[in-house]
Amino acid sequence: MNDLKTISVGIRSSELSKAQTNMFLSELNKVSSIRQSHTFEIKTIKTSGDIHSDQRLDKIGGKGLFIKEIEKEIISGSVDIGVHSLKDLPAVENNEELEIICWLKRYDAHDALISSSGKRISDLPTGSIVGTSSIRRRSQVLKVRKDLNIKLLRGNVDTRIDKLNHKQYDAIILSLAGLQRLKKDKLVTEVLDYENFLPAASQGAVAIQAKKKSNLKSLFMNLNDKNTQIECSAERRILKLIKANCNSPVSVYAKIVNDNMNIRFQILDHDGKLLFKKNIVSNKSDYKNVCSSLAKDIIEKVGQKKIDELDKLDDFNYTP
Repeated sequence: MNDLKTISVGIRSSELSKAQTNMFLSELNKVSSIRQSHTFEIKTIKTSGDIHSDQRLDKIGGKGLFIKEIEKEIISGSVDIGVHSLKDLPAVENNEELEIICWLKRYDAHDALISSSGKRISDLPTGSIVGTSSIRRRSQVLKVRKDLNIKLLRGNVDTRIDKLNHKQYDAIILSLAGLQRLKKDKLVTEVLDYENFLPAASQGAVAIQAKKKSNLKSLFMNLNDKNTQIECSAERRILKLIKANCNSPVSVYAKIVNDNMNIRFQILDHDGKLLFKKNIVSNKSDYKNVCSSLAKDIIEKVGQKKIDELDKLDDFNYTP
């Protein structure tokens, strides 16, 4: 037992991050060759996104703030790997020294509504307060219900649910996958449909990050879900090509069935107007060319200037 090699795992201090990591380690433990040769220690790391939990992410640097400190620890060698919600990783990766070495099987990518009244989004009374921190979700709510109030909601899942229970909000929108991993999906009032609430790129997926050329890539090979890797790579590629990021009201979702991949894309303005949408079905092996073609079409129809402008939103809160 003393000959076991220790792998240090850097994660956020949130309950969701811990739940995702425990699931990852549970899967690793099922692989006898790993179980017999390695042990794992978890190091929780406070990220800027967690520290500044009362501020808008887009005003303090975007969702990269949930990973920056963990990446620094990997680069310095303080930890061997980082476990991330993949949608927190910017499509344009900032550290050339790092790479995703394992893509865990994706959970359900839907958004979910939890309302204190048990009403669906279409049935919420006019003037109800909906909580979210996502510019994408804000635009999507306005697309279907301009008579609702939208109010910024930050914090971890438990904090957000607590604020709902204390009547600060009438309804909140969260990732279904996160609720499932925390075993809180029984609280869901409505699973929101893809037609109106297409998810953010890589929503529902978890990525393992390490230094490039790490021998851990081959160690985790049996856990890598190839379909998730291709789907999320396609979604991230589109964001990268149109120079959009997590501050934009952009949705993209790829799904592989057999050898075909269906890519759905939508972009809205801040008032909820649909600027562009497209669904494409192609062979999954050709996803890079398909993504490039779609990105070109988006830029031609919407305009790069308009896409860039959508990164900026002065007043997040909305009153009808």
